[in-house]
Amino acid sequence: MASTSPQRTVRIMNISGSPVDRRDALSKAANSGEPIDVLVGDWMSELNMPARAYSVATEGPEAIGYEPSFLEALEPSLPALVKNKMKVVANAGCVATEALFRKVIEMVAEHGLSDRLKIAWVEGDVVTSMVQSSNSSTLANICTGQKLSDWPFEPLFAQCYLGGWAITEALKAGADIVLCGRCADASPIVAAAAWWHGWLRDDFDKLANALIAGHLIECSTYVTGGNFTGFKQMDWSTIHDLGYPIAEITCEGDVIITKAEGSGGLVSPATCKEQLLYEIQGKYYLNSDVTATIDDVCFTSVGADRVRMSGVTGLPPPPTTKAGVTAHGGFKVDLNWALVGLDLKEKVKMYEVQLRHSLGKERLARLSLLDLTVYGSVAENPRSQNAATVDLRLVLQAKDYASVSAEELTAPLFNFIMQTFPAATYTNKKVQPIRYQEYFPTLIPQPTTIVHFDDERTSLEVPPPARTLGEPLVQPAYDPSSPAPLDSFGPSSLIPLGRVLYARAGDKGSNCNVGFFPVHDAAWPWVRSFLTKDNFIALLADDYHGQAISRMEFPGICAVHFLLVDWLDRGVTANATYDILGKFIAEYIRCKKVEVPDRFIALGTI
Repeated sequence: MASTSPQRTVRIMNISGSPVDRRDALSKAANSGEPIDVLVGDWMSELNMPARAYSVATEGPEAIGYEPSFLEALEPSLPALVKNKMKVVANAGCVATEALFRKVIEMVAEHGLSDRLKIAWVEGDVVTSMVQSSNSSTLANICTGQKLSDWPFEPLFAQCYLGGWAITEALKAGADIVLCGRCADASPIVAAAAWWHGWLRDDFDKLANALIAGHLIECSTYVTGGNFTGFKQMDWSTIHDLGYPIAEITCEGDVIITKAEGSGGLVSPATCKEQLLYEIQGKYYLNSDVTATIDDVCFTSVGADRVRMSGVTGLPPPPTTKAGVTAHGGFKVDLNWALVGLDLKEKVKMYEVQLRHSLGKERLARLSLLDLTVYGSVAENPRSQNAATVDLRLVLQAKDYASVSAEELTAPLFNFIMQTFPAATYTNKKVQPIRYQEYFPTLIPQPTTIVHFDDERTSLEVPPPARTLGEPLVQPAYDPSSPAPLDSFGPSSLIPLGRVLYARAGDKGSNCNVGFFPVHDAAWPWVRSFLTKDNFIALLADDYHGQAISRMEFPGICAVHFLLVDWLDRGVTANATYDILGKFIAEYIRCKKVEVPDRFIALGTI
């Protein structure tokens, strides 16, 4: 499909944000009658990428390195894609995009549509050879600063994030379905808008607006009510079927975020603010095609479920891109015990003393991690057993399977159960070691990408951008300038902070970010004065162990943003906590009781 008028707005719809998203979303969108030009979706994450990378690196051709759930989503949509002349751009190749490409060609042929759908795939994200041949002392972890040469694991696979220009070239060449391995989540939206409007590679303001539009819709229904801290205000009659988001982007780069007509959920300035604050690192949002400057971003409602974005400007992209290096980390075991009632601290201490004695020095020496954590707390004067029960979680990790196998651990983990704390009850079924991967995010020069087509003869080489940033940008970090004395806001009441603040948090490697903004903009002077770095650390309380934290403000959306460096214990694949995706911290801080000025409470709470 080509634009008959270069002035017509392109409508881009996201229909997947993860490999576990709804399988029927693509088919429903293609058959919905909603005027859509390009359907985009992401079937990958920093959870399944390392796992599939390890399988391909160790099992070879027999391993499935792409995301099979994409094929389930695509097949029933094929006739409608042809009928309605919709394009599809998918991050679904994971670590084996060419293999997925071949599967899609077979599927299209089986449906008799080979002459109606042109398929392309983008090569260039797999950079294993480059990383393995590089001087490892020059590659640093972008979260921790550790050198790859000091990383105690053997790199097995490396994959980098690509921009969208190869996709743009594929669409220009007539591709109907473009398959990617690991382009950045928002890159398909940038690519679709650039193709539709004929933008150039240095149209940075336009590209930046498309990039942030992509960031807003990339995570499936997160911008239409999913993961939304204001979820109680939504229409609960449609809460089971939230609509997927649509970005409308003009040739000048103006953006409106909306959703399919009649679908559930909502699009509001608040849902857009939350999603903007998700998984960002600060003022600058970097991508391989453009750097977006977002500290002046604003959202304005222009109709029911229609929000206009403004205030985003563009700079050249960096010369580098993020590459994730995967290694075999080892094996881990998760065990859970119930703790009930009084003296929890002493009960845990008793269990740990007995556990370590039972395991013995030799077994303990073979473990790379023994983590014992209590989740939850007992209510004061509880009214039920459930309210008096919490979870005691034991995580054991070792480099070799034998050290955490059921044969090795079953007896020492349970042979002291009759002499441990009162009401001790094991809540798992059995000792079950599972493999996990270590993940090392670093920066490499942007690579050349190649687009391949299903005629097996045509390919296009797409060089990295010619114009890039001269120096790396430093994310600003600062406390509020001229904060108002908190007592100047008048009488206050002790209530949960989340009654007057929205929030959103997310992970990037082992870093975590969280942003907060008030339910009512009138509370902004108080929010920015209250949420200083020191007050935020005080709210973290026992969870803070000296980690580096930076703070900045987004005045256009009345938001305060914090970046917590190396907060997540090696990232999603190796993390020993429940909060593997960095989402918990927003809800944790929102439940903290603080003195909130009564005048802002009177405006209404959530």
